[in-house]
Amino acid sequence: MSRIYFDMNIYNRPFDDQSQVRIRLETIAIFSILQKIKNKELTLLWSFMIDYENSLNPYEDVRQEIEMAASLAVESITPDESVLTAAKEFESKGIKPRDSIHLACALKGKAEYFLTCDDKLIRRATTLDINIKIINPLRFIEDMEVN
Repeated sequence: MSRIYFDMNIYNRPFDDQSQVRIRLETIAIFSILQKIKNKELTLLWSFMIDYENSLNPYEDVRQEIEMAASLAVESITPDESVLTAAKEFESKGIKPRDSIHLACALKGKAEYFLTCDDKLIRRATTLDINIKIINPLRFIEDMEVN
């Protein structure tokens, strides 16, 4: 069963303006992935960084919805030296600080996939020497259907 980690923008995507086709399609893909998690076809990882970023959300209703997603996770990654070291290395390669921490959490949790809607992060992450597939949710669904 594949272990996946969601970047914070995955959790926020269903609350974005759905009038844009790409956003709507990504939202549909995310709901499909969440259903696979509920059906125990995929394993979701959570982290202290998701909790932190969610705590910054100014919309209480959205914040509470995202908090409920934590119950789907089988493991929550906590900060430690390995996370900080990996995050610093990712930052040195041009990854933004928060994204670096998310990636380090995914690495610590032995995620096979890191899902994000951030195209720049996906492009920049190709320079990283890690064994995690960093991918958009639409592409993830396509990959799953092929395999």
